[in-house]
Amino acid sequence: MPEHLPDRLADAVYVLPLRRPGVDPGELAELAAYLRGVARRVPVVVADGSPAGVRDRHAAAWGAGVRTVVVPTVPHRTNGKVVGVRAGLAATTEALVVVADDDVRYDDAALDRVLAALGDADLVVPQNVFAPLPWHARWDTARSLVNRAFGHDYAGTVAFRRTALGAAGYDPHVLFENLELERTVRSRGGRVLAAPGLVVRRRPPDLRRFAEQRVRQAYDSLAQPPRLLAELALAPLLTAAATLAVRGSGHGRQSGRVVLVALLAGSVAVAEAGRRRAGGVEHFPATAALWAPAWVLERALCAWLAAGWWLCGGVPYAGTRLRCAAHTRHRLRRQPVPGRAPGA
Repeated sequence: MPEHLPDRLADAVYVLPLRRPGVDPGELAELAAYLRGVARRVPVVVADGSPAGVRDRHAAAWGAGVRTVVVPTVPHRTNGKVVGVRAGLAATTEALVVVADDDVRYDDAALDRVLAALGDADLVVPQNVFAPLPWHARWDTARSLVNRAFGHDYAGTVAFRRTALGAAGYDPHVLFENLELERTVRSRGGRVLAAPGLVVRRRPPDLRRFAEQRVRQAYDSLAQPPRLLAELALAPLLTAAATLAVRGSGHGRQSGRVVLVALLAGSVAVAEAGRRRAGGVEHFPATAALWAPAWVLERALCAWLAAGWWLCGGVPYAGTRLRCAAHTRHRLRRQPVPGRAPGA
């Protein structure tokens, strides 16, 4: 364990839930080099739910300095990432836990900062920033900026005190696992620290995965009813305004154009407010907010697609379906121990 870390931060572990159907040699080499670097500072545990042959190649790539834990078969209607995190927690005892997706890339400073922040919190939520920035990463960055303007973004990584969850952990029968984790910690009296100025780099998804994430991210809003209602209102409002702007006459046409400009330009203003929050101008490019209208149009459509999936029994996710986005804090306070029936 590195000697320069304070004693209260030395008892930390980095958990990576992972499941891949095959091996991309280039991606594996890059990930292995990153994990070996992290392992020089804190223990690293990969909770690997990949097929046995793939898992063996993973373990060989990152070597003895990184521990691999086999994840059990993911039950139907269960979030595999949460199952992986719970397997990693069951195999470790460290008091401080950093959980990160396989595309998250901590540098030394960010890792020190997120662990240090646990001195005053039970759960810390950093801010991810894509690097590099292809066009689709810029598109998705607009979503992050809007989230920052209204509260905080949800990153592909969190850090928490093991005592914040206890032996029960958190419920795997949800899609929006980060919100479920946050609400679980709050329901048990823990303090959550959203840290929009604590930036952790994240590699952008490829185009196929980016496309797959559009409706899934919209489905997350089912756990936030006011936001969902606002997003569902976008499509009829934009359609009515566009119809007036094109087919209306006189005052009607002008009103339609005003509404369109207000919605789309307003989204840029909101995103720019998010960019300027907590030193974001140092990490997000000046043009990032200009992608907000594209994201608004996307969400106007995907919110209705997400509602349709809910009516059909749940959104497709990693070979299964998940109906619940996340449980309410009231529900978690009444029944804080995971283990509800799938789809509850």
